[in-house]
Amino acid sequence: MDTLLKLESVRCSFDNEVVVNELSFHINEGDIACLLGPSGCGKTTTLRAIAGFEPITAGNISLRNQPVSTPQHRLPPEQRHLGMVFQDYALFPHLTLWENVCFGLRKLTRGEKQKVAQRVLELVGLEQISHRYPHEISGGQQQRVALARALAPEPALILLDEPFSNLDVDLRRRLALEVRDILKQQRITALMVTHDQEEAFAMADKVGVMQSGLLQQWDAPFTLYHEPANRFVAGFIGQGRFLPGRIVAPDQVATELGLLRGNRAYPWEPGTPVEVLLRPDDVQPDPSGPLRALILNKTFTGATSLVQLKLPSGAIIDALFPSNAEEQPGDIVGVRLDMRHLVAFPLSNG
Repeated sequence: MDTLLKLESVRCSFDNEVVVNELSFHINEGDIACLLGPSGCGKTTTLRAIAGFEPITAGNISLRNQPVSTPQHRLPPEQRHLGMVFQDYALFPHLTLWENVCFGLRKLTRGEKQKVAQRVLELVGLEQISHRYPHEISGGQQQRVALARALAPEPALILLDEPFSNLDVDLRRRLALEVRDILKQQRITALMVTHDQEEAFAMADKVGVMQSGLLQQWDAPFTLYHEPANRFVAGFIGQGRFLPGRIVAPDQVATELGLLRGNRAYPWEPGTPVEVLLRPDDVQPDPSGPLRALILNKTFTGATSLVQLKLPSGAIIDALFPSNAEEQPGDIVGVRLDMRHLVAFPLSNG
């Protein structure tokens, strides 16, 4: 695949404070990518630099192999052929949905505008209410209008800044999947920023996890979850607990739950103290299992229940039980491990 967007060692600074540093990644045409991280990590600054709203103090940003941002030169946003979907939608309240979509199509004839607006409003399922004003429709519909307006000029890349954060949880999840389907059907390249990892995983082919202006890992969601590059990514992505252990062999760690074998070899000497990441899906209920634990808490989540367990040492781990399991807090239960990915970090890194 051809690379559409490329960032090389990008740095952004404000008042001599480095906000983004040594940031490098690329997005191929037709892919959906996401920058994920806590507030203040630099993800929105990165998006604004790509859009041309913020300067960079080092590195290079290029679109289709053409530099658009360097420390010496910044191509204006309107010349980058990008679409932008903002957190607050930024719709014009005095314009109908149709007029909002047509707003960026000034160079087209009236007939051409009508064809484009009809196409993108049909794409987002709003062609029947195109005569309404933004205040007359729901938040989810407003978000679709914002997407349609961004799609109308047929941009090379669409940037989405926390696009679903103003919506309730259920609508957010559903709309994320709908937007992904639309972008994929149209083979449109997109970059989204969010602090919601479920949203990132639902939308993106590649996710970059940021912390304090640095990119910690750029990978597929599956790899981020099962093979985090460092302790921060392991703790930030998904749910999980860390259990102390010691290296026995390059692919084996001794813990109070027994000898854990993994799918990777670590370079550390035998006896090295480590922390092992246990995801809830690594721990399975097993009434006849040799491992016993006390249920501290149980949270119903639908098909499964998230169960907090206390081991004999006092260590806390999480497990997934069937939602119809009868065990309750205070019960002693048997569990077993079903680990396919051994993830460990030296204690000195924690």
